[in-house]
Amino acid sequence: MAVIEQYSDDEIHPIDIVETLAEYNEWDFDRIADDQIAMAVEGQWRTYSVTLAWSAYDQTLRLICTFEMEPPAGSLPALYEGLNAVNDECWAGAFTYWAAQKLMVYRYGLVLAGDQTAGAEQIDTMIMAAVLSCEKYYPAFQLMTWGERPVAEAMQVAIAEAYGRA
Repeated sequence: MAVIEQYSDDEIHPIDIVETLAEYNEWDFDRIADDQIAMAVEGQWRTYSVTLAWSAYDQTLRLICTFEMEPPAGSLPALYEGLNAVNDECWAGAFTYWAAQKLMVYRYGLVLAGDQTAGAEQIDTMIMAAVLSCEKYYPAFQLMTWGERPVAEAMQVAIAEAYGRA
């Protein structure tokens, strides 16, 4: 039985679903509170810190996916310009840079107004989309900051299709 088949349409707390997904995928996780979970998801470029929190008041499941990034101070204007370019390409979620914490952050909020419920497949897709977005744009952020490449050139690395085989 697939992990997503364990849940029916009955109302199940979204963080319980996330915990089951984390166990299934063998991700390190910590159930911080009834309404919050943090986990580590291994990617090709980094290990990403993924936190999901449920707000019953806002009826929103909020996802935050972060990775450490400490760009040289002189490259911050290019990074902020690059963030605008990256966010123009993102259909769901958005990136921001938390300078005080030295973290690149991908954020997404799934609004479940009207007492809707999120299914396991939907939450899994949400987590995978966040990690894949970080993976996709990580090289561009590196080129913008440490490689001192123009934003348009750095973005080509993220949006170009790979052809052939290695």
